[in-house]
Amino acid sequence: MSKKPRRPPPPGVTLHGVFLNVRGIGVLLRGASGVGKSELALELLTRGHRLIADDAADFSYQKNQVIGRCPPILKGFIEARSLGIVNVRRLYGERALSASAVLDLVITLDAPQTIEETGMERLSGRRGQCEVLGVMIPEVSIPIRLGHNLAVLVEAACGDLELRRRGYHADEDLSRRQLKEIRKEERGRNVETDVSIASPTHPMRRRSDKTPGTPS
Repeated sequence: MSKKPRRPPPPGVTLHGVFLNVRGIGVLLRGASGVGKSELALELLTRGHRLIADDAADFSYQKNQVIGRCPPILKGFIEARSLGIVNVRRLYGERALSASAVLDLVITLDAPQTIEETGMERLSGRRGQCEVLGVMIPEVSIPIRLGHNLAVLVEAACGDLELRRRGYHADEDLSRRQLKEIRKEERGRNVETDVSIASPTHPMRRRSDKTPGTPS
């Protein structure tokens, strides 16, 4: 029996954004031009994370994964508003750069006026998925608001992704705790009701204790 021909891998793609290695997680920062992706990347570099590509990253499909690299002409450079082009290697050292990484997470920076509040994001966040070269990649949307520390949120998103891969979901854990507490309170109320009815002074108990035919 002849073997079926192997399906050719999908062609590569170049995506706009900043691609970094954060806590060992390959993160693509996306958002409209001028939203602050490169500035956020600089903040993450100062916190010890690594730049792979700024402005554009080349992605290819390899062994059921999406691998991202920097176009050779852009390697080691980042554009910062008001500063222009910055040489990351000379400014932060060789350790601030990484040649490639698996695309694990997409983080989209949203302008506040484009956000619709539903209330559910307070429990589960703004999570979804996006398809890159036929692979579904987890996506988190972060609204840009005054006072938000975006670098901390990116780090937390990466740490949370690691926990989810191990099977732990904080929102589900909290929901289970709340449900357990509600059921505990309901059982407590039921016990109090049973004790109250069993009391000799309870009206229902007094009526049931009277001898049939005895005038009230």
